[in-house]
Amino acid sequence: MYAIGNPIGFEFRRTVTSGIISAKERTIRLEENNKETFMTDLIQTDATINPGNSGGPLIYPNGEVIGINTVKISSAEGIGFAVPVNVIKPIIKSFKDTGSFEEATIGIYAYDKQVIPYISSNLTDFDNGIYVVKITRNGPASKTELKEGDIINSIDGVVLNTMNDLKSYIYSKKPEEEVVLKITRGKINKQITIKLGKK
Repeated sequence: MYAIGNPIGFEFRRTVTSGIISAKERTIRLEENNKETFMTDLIQTDATINPGNSGGPLIYPNGEVIGINTVKISSAEGIGFAVPVNVIKPIIKSFKDTGSFEEATIGIYAYDKQVIPYISSNLTDFDNGIYVVKITRNGPASKTELKEGDIINSIDGVVLNTMNDLKSYIYSKKPEEEVVLKITRGKINKQITIKLGKK
């Protein structure tokens, strides 16, 4: 398996490194601007990834792209991560079909079930869905009855188990289109319609 990119700048463009896939569906915690966030469902690799590699492909020896190089752990060697290619396929399709891509947004931050133990030990009683941590101020979701702490089980009938499930679906939609969420709030099940915004 190979990672391709431009580490450290243009001088080392098209650098290729090789390695193995160490794990799938990794969750990592990031701290930026005094804020803690999580990236979920990542492919972990020991192929060398440095600043500048982000956006380059992670590929099998036969040329099949399996991910997009995204981030590395700076405090360790040989631990890098890529976003699975299925997440960005709708973006590629949009560019191929129309020459552009308008990113739609639902206006939330949500975490997979596997991230919940980092947040609270009391939030493990759901089988599928993603946990809404924050609703963006003045975003599409803020204009609905969706609340922080809700669990989104599905969108337009598509069952959600990870944030990547939600991202891939939203990437296939356009701003101003409507989606229907099925959510759980405690013991209450609700259906909420949201008009997507432009990110």
